[in-house]
Amino acid sequence: MDAELTALVTAGATTLVQQMATDAWARTRDRVAAFLARRSSADPDAVAAELDAARAELATARQDGDEQTAADVQGAWRLRMRRALQDDPEAAAELRTLLDELAPQEPAWHIGTVNNSVTGGSSHVVIQAGTIGKQSIGRQD
Repeated sequence: MDAELTALVTAGATTLVQQMATDAWARTRDRVAAFLARRSSADPDAVAAELDAARAELATARQDGDEQTAADVQGAWRLRMRRALQDDPEAAAELRTLLDELAPQEPAWHIGTVNNSVTGGSSHVVIQAGTIGKQSIGRQD
């Protein structure tokens, strides 16, 4: 397998393992299960069940601080993806598209609520603003 496909498979397994810890897991699981099932004549539900079992194993490993098991989970799926690409070289384009769809989106600015109150009978000027000069109030996730 050439370096480009090896990098693609590694990115695929890394993305899969990262997605196991997100709210987008169900969508990721279903997409990856369908991708792998098409290449192995496996039942997509069976592959999804294997992915769920891997997710549970990964969660336990991370909770226990067992980095070796976490790496093994990723390695197992990297091997599975590599076999899928070896069996069907045309699958690389589909895997690239899938990874693009699963990639985290750019961080979005969240606009929050700021509540200010002034008490104590001050006779000074009070300025309330979201931006003053180059200072900005807000959080980027």
